[in-house]
Amino acid sequence: MIFDVATIIEFLSGSTTLLPVTVIRTGTPHEVGMAQTPLRWLRPGDRVSIAIEKIGRRSNPGENEQC
Repeated sequence: MIFDVATIIEFLSGSTTLLPVTVIRTGTPHEVGMAQTPLRWLRPGDRVSIAIEKIGRRSNPGENEQC
């Protein structure tokens, strides 16, 4: 991530009220794999997983992009 969690919360709380149930989705900038050495791209069959303590885990498969 470009900014750490504390910085993101500080920025957002300057213009809005963050409630205990607020979810902050940071996402990933487009083409971020291009900045890696070696280059890293998601391919069909890859899985992206996240976990949030006391909430749960989510896993999504990589698939071919349809344009």
